[in-house]
Amino acid sequence: MTIKEAQEAVDRWIKKYGVRYFSELTNMAVLTEEVGELARVIARKYGDQSFKEGEKDNLGEEMADVLWVLLCLANQTGVDLTEELQKSIEKKTERDSLRHIHNKKLLA
Repeated sequence: MTIKEAQEAVDRWIKKYGVRYFSELTNMAVLTEEVGELARVIARKYGDQSFKEGEKDNLGEEMADVLWVLLCLANQTGVDLTEELQKSIEKKTERDSLRHIHNKKLLA
């Protein structure tokens, strides 16, 4: 699935099952909540914390939840994420093409 197809799939789902998009402000709050849930899993899986009884390692599920809300925000604000991601890659390439290659901290 391409990013464009993902944006379209989310839009179809919202229109069929979701009644309407939550407001942009609500979706921003939901995105923050989902990022926190992703952070919790990463802290337990890769950090010093351990999973609590009953918690599961659902890293992919939490990443997908973050992506879902981000796609909602893009749709409702008219952002073409394919185009914006391409521009971001180009910007980072121009700005950082040599920066990380010459970073001694990354070579160790």
